[in-house]
Amino acid sequence: MFNWAKQTLANVVGTEEPIYGPSAIKSVAEDAKKTPYTELTRDDLKWAAMDSTCVETQTFYFMADSGHLAFAQVIYSNVAGIRTTCQFNSKVFYTDGSKPLWSSTPLSHTEFSEDKSNFYAKDCALELSEDGKTYTIKSMNDPHAIVNLKITRVAPGFVAGKDGKTLFGTDLSHPWGSMRHAFWPRCVTEGSIMTKDGPIDFKGKGFYSHALQGMKPHHAAARWNFVNFQGPTYSAILMEFTTPPSYGTTVVTVGGLAKDGEIITAGCNCSAKHLKTKQDSENDWPEPTEIKFTWSGTTKDGKAVEASLDCSLGDRIDRIDVMAEVPGFVKNIVAAAAGTKPYIYQFYPHNIPTELKLKIGDQEITEQGRVFSEATFISATE
Repeated sequence: MFNWAKQTLANVVGTEEPIYGPSAIKSVAEDAKKTPYTELTRDDLKWAAMDSTCVETQTFYFMADSGHLAFAQVIYSNVAGIRTTCQFNSKVFYTDGSKPLWSSTPLSHTEFSEDKSNFYAKDCALELSEDGKTYTIKSMNDPHAIVNLKITRVAPGFVAGKDGKTLFGTDLSHPWGSMRHAFWPRCVTEGSIMTKDGPIDFKGKGFYSHALQGMKPHHAAARWNFVNFQGPTYSAILMEFTTPPSYGTTVVTVGGLAKDGEIITAGCNCSAKHLKTKQDSENDWPEPTEIKFTWSGTTKDGKAVEASLDCSLGDRIDRIDVMAEVPGFVKNIVAAAAGTKPYIYQFYPHNIPTELKLKIGDQEITEQGRVFSEATFISATE
């Protein structure tokens, strides 16, 4: 009873959760043992728009042929069913090392299409084509970053397991929280972001992630690792989170390898390991300087697949003090959480060639490409 009361308080206020242990989480990796991954249909991309505590994001990454990198993102956030807010974020990373162009604007007059595939707000629209292969992203909310972009998948999308969900709760048949990621690992992009210095053309390659955290974000995850590799022929993506000790410091990793027209392999047999770090003097987090990402699985016709990406990250392109930058509503969720000091480190080592090493059956392939990576630290894992 006391744990239930603490959980209720934690849900509303954001306080630290009691220690439930690893039995209170069912990782998507359990499902993935039988069904490594499931290809997405158009229906799988609908907004959940939950009426309880959640953070749901659709994020689109653009690697321009010119070298620039950007992402555009819609965030839907609900605090304890009391208040719902939406935000449009965009960020442009330049190749000359200059400060990224960050834009974050609250959205008003928000609504979804009847089938929950499209999102609309004042001066903002996010639309999925009828064939389920193309998103258009438009925002005029910030005159310093007017977004008009299109992203089209050239390989199938996927979730790990049957539905991509990791569940949280002491009774997993009635979970009190969830985490789900759906990906388009390989896309082509077009369009532009208009800045005060003129338009930036984002014709190039892309990646799309639809994430739903059906609980308070800092209760679900204490750490995150993310990589998006795009090469001429192959794409490799990985998203990993580590739960706080309240759920046994459980590591959940989802990733996949794709090329035009097909997923080579996908699922939960992948990993992210920080090989070298340096202490950040401002917050004591171990900022990574080199990360190794690995994937393993089988193709549809049963060939063994192994892949690895050794990322020498170079200097970070940004470090985000989340508490300083997030909208007020998210800050309110996190403010009361004990020991929470979230920072995101972003890396785009465009001057350092990154090689994907891939083995499919007896065939060994090495391909150079471009990488965007994030390492996020939210709270202690011990």
